Amino acid sequence: MLQRGEIFKHGTQFGKACEVSCFEISPPVGVNDTPSASSSALGSAPPVRHGTMTPLRHRRLLLAAVVLLLSGLPRPARPFTELESNQIARFQEYLRIRTAHPSPDYAGAAAFLLPYAESVGLRTTTLHFTPCKTKPLLLLTWPGSDPSLPSVLLNSHIDSVPAEPERWWHPPFAAHRDAATGRIYARGAQDDKCLPVQYLEAIRGLRAAEFEPARTVHISLVPDEEIGGADGFAEFARSEEFRALNIGFMLDEGQASPTDVFRVFYADRLVWRLIVKAAGAPGHGSRMFDGAAVGNLMDCLETVAGFREAQFGKVKAGEKGPGEVVSANPVYMKAGMPSPTGFVMNMQPSEAEVGFDLRLPPTEDIEQIKRRVKEEWAPAHKNLTYELLQKGPVTDVAGRPIFTATNESNPWWSVFEQAITSAGGKLSKPEILSSTTDSRFVRQLGIPALGFSPMTNTPILLHDNNEFLEDKVFLRGIKVYEHVIRALSSFQG
Repeated sequence: MLQRGEIFKHGTQFGKACEVSCFEISPPVGVNDTPSASSSALGSAPPVRHGTMTPLRHRRLLLAAVVLLLSGLPRPARPFTELESNQIARFQEYLRIRTAHPSPDYAGAAAFLLPYAESVGLRTTTLHFTPCKTKPLLLLTWPGSDPSLPSVLLNSHIDSVPAEPERWWHPPFAAHRDAATGRIYARGAQDDKCLPVQYLEAIRGLRAAEFEPARTVHISLVPDEEIGGADGFAEFARSEEFRALNIGFMLDEGQASPTDVFRVFYADRLVWRLIVKAAGAPGHGSRMFDGAAVGNLMDCLETVAGFREAQFGKVKAGEKGPGEVVSANPVYMKAGMPSPTGFVMNMQPSEAEVGFDLRLPPTEDIEQIKRRVKEEWAPAHKNLTYELLQKGPVTDVAGRPIFTATNESNPWWSVFEQAITSAGGKLSKPEILSSTTDSRFVRQLGIPALGFSPMTNTPILLHDNNEFLEDKVFLRGIKVYEHVIRALSSFQG
């Protein structure tokens, strides 16, 4: 029970306790409540009937209810400065440009980003790697004082995945900002339109502080990452223009963190496609016999399912992260004899097929997986054949696994880690990304690259409905990048 004049503290906002003054709060009078002996003796209060309450106690209960209601509402935040309000507005403006597939507005994005970068004082170049020149790659440059040092590259993709407007609380390209929560709802808010604005605003802040980088800092804003990057970073990484940049280290996109520590990714999983085909004698739908095509395919599916369950079990038990296991997910099946109404139901087909999306950590024993496919998943003695499609190399140009070291052997890691600490942040255990990003093209060249997006206390909503980023999380990311860019571009190692 709170006594008169006590302070009831509930919640925090920007590290300061919010305080509400309360009067004494007493429980309602019920069947077990009786007037105090002193009150009856002095005649100062009439007896109270069971199941009723005095007006004073009624007011106290109302006050208590108001306090509880207010405690569940968003607390007022420090008002944003003019600079911060402008930064949020620029983020919203970029989000409103429809760069979602299948028809991303790359021209509109370039018309916004190029003048924006020039206003910060960066040099701008537009590169094209397709004959139609409808997929621009924007290269922004902040020259360093020592051009002999390898440069730093900050990467972001311009495109985003489609959205289903009818499933969103707010239109996905309106960049609606909820005034109560600060959430900015838009496709690309997390993946990853926040990054270019944060890069540029961080550089604006560094230039205002008269900081001069020793290493040249480049920002690459690329097309088509969401559809594989074939006309984007894949071509860029093979180009003379890329080699001329003399990149020593790259930062690319990461993912949001639901906790108060930042996530960082040192590798992407390898992408494979496995297609298994089964053959067998056809037969009447009523017959039971060995060697039917669908029966053979079911043997394959059951074996792969057992492997998948064992891998997934390690994730559910907390033994490994989602990117540290091999995933084998069936994505399609084909079997049966078509008919005008569907399929012929009284005939067992002579062929059947299944396709798997197969993802492997770069640290996995590749040859062992190949043997497993050949001997266990699709053995020839069960009339199974298979096709294994590898998207990209399994080692870098020096024959090493494709990942970036996150220990003392990599001096860039130490610089990055110290920069996060200086920004008041903490890093979680480095992870392997379950999916893929453009950073794989750089790691394939033997250049160290990390995936990092400064979003803490944020649900992971990339490619999801109602994707959002909170304004204060976005603004904190700018400050984090000021520390990171300062540290990376000053590194003399």
